[in-house]
Amino acid sequence: MGSSLKSVPKPLSSSSVFQVPGLDSHEIDSIAEKTFERYSVKTANRNGKGIAIVWFRNDLRVLDNEALFKAWVSSETVLPVFCVDPRLFGTTYCFGFPKTGALRAQFLIECLDDLRKNLQKRSLNLLIQHGKPEEILPALAKDFGAHTVYAQKETCSEELQVERMVNKGLQQVALSPSTNAMNNPKLQLLWGSTMYHMDDLPFSINSLPDVYTQFRKSVEAKCKIRGCIKIPESLGPPPSIDDWGNVPSVEQLGLHSEKASKGMRFSGGESAALSRVTEYFWNKDLLGIYKETRNGMLGPDYSTKFSPWLASGSLSPRFIHEEVKRYERERQANDSTYWVLFELIWRDYFRFLSIKYGSSLFHLGGPRNLQHKWSQDQRLFESWRNGCTGYKTLFNQPSLNLLFIYLLIIWFGMEFSC
Repeated sequence: MGSSLKSVPKPLSSSSVFQVPGLDSHEIDSIAEKTFERYSVKTANRNGKGIAIVWFRNDLRVLDNEALFKAWVSSETVLPVFCVDPRLFGTTYCFGFPKTGALRAQFLIECLDDLRKNLQKRSLNLLIQHGKPEEILPALAKDFGAHTVYAQKETCSEELQVERMVNKGLQQVALSPSTNAMNNPKLQLLWGSTMYHMDDLPFSINSLPDVYTQFRKSVEAKCKIRGCIKIPESLGPPPSIDDWGNVPSVEQLGLHSEKASKGMRFSGGESAALSRVTEYFWNKDLLGIYKETRNGMLGPDYSTKFSPWLASGSLSPRFIHEEVKRYERERQANDSTYWVLFELIWRDYFRFLSIKYGSSLFHLGGPRNLQHKWSQDQRLFESWRNGCTGYKTLFNQPSLNLLFIYLLIIWFGMEFSC
């Protein structure tokens, strides 16, 4: 079907609230189950010994999770863990912004609930503990005699600092000789947040081009995107634990519950993420017109809306790639189908850029250390953030203020970036 015959999403009222995906729980569960069947294997070689820990971070999924798979292969028993780190619910150094608002916290809660459910379907569970990972993980490794803690590698300063402290804590744990492991449990960090794997890039991170187009053309010409890792149907047996911990409530995270009053309300979790891909690509057949509609403002169907699930790691970018390619084989390939991948390459680029330049990305002068006179006037900032600057844009249209009001009401509550 040509894109000219497709129905473009109609403008929607800014006062409406739309659930994304727009499917009921039965439909979501059915789509997730069918997707897992396609990406599961009945048998796989498992020659490991002892216990391995999986430290879930921003990879809250089962499908295409290398840390989970490597932990299973290298052990007889896997202990999945999520640490509810209080630092994630603090405030920023400048202006005291909350790092996690109530809507984002609710999304995280739903991600954890769905992750636990999907692990239980594969004969595992999710241990949820409140506290700092550098305190929780070494203690668990000692108690269970775990030989390795597997986790997804992160790139920015706060996450890297936690990784260093976890590693330091593990080095201080002496394992019993009866565990058949080395003297200390090891922290094994694996790359898994991008479509192109870091190890497959045609240049070192230090040589990463500073211009996106150069990066894109190089990886498209010289790199191959890896396929999704298939997970065994059963990941058990789980370790013997009396109390696996409860998925926290918003109030237990020190926040007050909120409901989205306008815009979109995203359902958290891998099952919802997989369902959104099915809904957008296959049910509504909107992938074929993505490039034409992607910059629309209102409504759930102008663009993929994959960002919150990508940011939480509930959705693998490699899975999106495979679904795009399947759509191109079964329906059509055009500029729109390519453009979804084009945007994911942008996402990859910024992820790799954060490794190259580190914290300087967040400095006032940026990576090039440019000097600017920045104002710290709280009153002016609030006027800008609330769309009350009094300035008009090109052609004397007050659209800039209206845009910020829209973002404030609809998007800033989620605080996602990817």
